[in-house]
Amino acid sequence: MVREGGFHPFKGRVSRHFGDSLAPDDAYLSYYDVRLTKEDVDTLKNDWLTDNTIAFWEEYLEREELRKYPSSHIVLLRPSMAFMLMQTPDPLTLKDALPNFSRTTHIFLPINDARNVSVAEGGSHWSLLLVSVIDGVAFHYDSLTPSNYNEARLATDKISTLLNRPLRFMNLEDSPQQENSSDCGVYVCIQMRHLLLKRLLSANAREKVSMSMGGKLVDASGGRKEMLKTIEGFRKEGERRRS
Repeated sequence: MVREGGFHPFKGRVSRHFGDSLAPDDAYLSYYDVRLTKEDVDTLKNDWLTDNTIAFWEEYLEREELRKYPSSHIVLLRPSMAFMLMQTPDPLTLKDALPNFSRTTHIFLPINDARNVSVAEGGSHWSLLLVSVIDGVAFHYDSLTPSNYNEARLATDKISTLLNRPLRFMNLEDSPQQENSSDCGVYVCIQMRHLLLKRLLSANAREKVSMSMGGKLVDASGGRKEMLKTIEGFRKEGERRRS
């Protein structure tokens, strides 16, 4: 049971020091609908982010930021749902499992290059697809362009079928590029927040907003530290509520 506030530090598993003696699969933080394991949190230190870690960031943005804008209709699709959408021959069969997009203006999708549905946490690269439903355009941000080009085009086609409207695909080749092989998920999280808060939610209804991230510096190391700090903050708050 989730305690008041929507999160619980360890769902009954007590550790005096954060992460001490926890196995990789042990619960580290339960935050609303996301259960982060020790392994998920450890990937934030210097590894490739798991689906779960990105799902936590989306849940966090929804609960802490999007809720301040009750009139907005923006969907942050979880990695598992984006993957299912890409792997399903007829996306219309998923309508009951997906959010109702009838009033949605924008959809964020984390894109993964995994192809085997039977392998958990498969794939080797993350990128970000932002579908502007109101403009009929899908913007693709790939920090190792053009690695996920085909996957993002596929996701765009599936969303187009779901929405029953054509979408123009734009692979933004001026997207910030990562400097190593493990920061792609962090780039997805940082760019998602920037596009959500600085472009979509802060825009005047009548102004034209540029969706390019060209020239923007992405501090992946700082992003990892901030995400870890956010998780530790919720964990400490959960511990205070227990004491």
